[in-house]
Amino acid sequence: MIQTVSKSLSLEEFLQLPETEPASEFIDNAIIQKSMPKGSHSIIQGELIIAINAVVKPQKMARAFPELRCTFADRVIVPDVSVFKWNRIPRYPNGRIADEFALAPDWIIEILSSDQSQTKVIKKILHSLDYGTEMGWLIDPAEQTIFIYTPDQRSQSVDKPHELIPVPSFAVGLNLTIKDLCDWLID
Repeated sequence: MIQTVSKSLSLEEFLQLPETEPASEFIDNAIIQKSMPKGSHSIIQGELIIAINAVVKPQKMARAFPELRCTFADRVIVPDVSVFKWNRIPRYPNGRIADEFALAPDWIIEILSSDQSQTKVIKKILHSLDYGTEMGWLIDPAEQTIFIYTPDQRSQSVDKPHELIPVPSFAVGLNLTIKDLCDWLID
C-alpha cells in the first residue's frame, strides 16, 4: 500500500505520526506500508535471526533485529532483518540498547513476499549500501534463491542447495545454504 504524501510532509513530521501495523516506511516523500508477512516469510525471518545471533551475539560481534526502524539519509526503512555490529548499536548512557536507530544497518536482509515489488526492495538495499551497509540479501523463497549485494554494486545469486551463502566479514562462522532455509519451511 502506497500513500503519496504532499511535498510539505518532512521526515520529522513522518516520525511524529503514530506507528502502523504492519510498519510504514518513508521513502522518496511517500509513506509505504509494508505487507503483512505470510508463513514462509515469518518462518525464514524468525529462524534466520536465531541462526545469526547464535554466531555473532555470544562474541559481541553483532546482533540481528527483526523489523527494526532505521532512519538515515531522509528515509525511514524497516528491513525484515537488520544486523548491526556490536559497537554500532545505539545505546543509552546506562548501556541499554536505544529505541532509535538513526543509521543504516551493517547488513540488511529482505525476504520477498508474493505481493512485493522486487524492484522496490532492491532499491532499498542499494540505498542502504550507499550509506554504509556492508551487505544486503534479498531472499526469494518461491525461487529458492538469494541475491547478495555489496557496496561495489556487484550482485550475485545463490541457488544451488548446498552452496554456502556469502556473509559479511563480521559474521564469519555463519554457514547457511539454500537447503538450510528451505528445510526451515518443512520442520
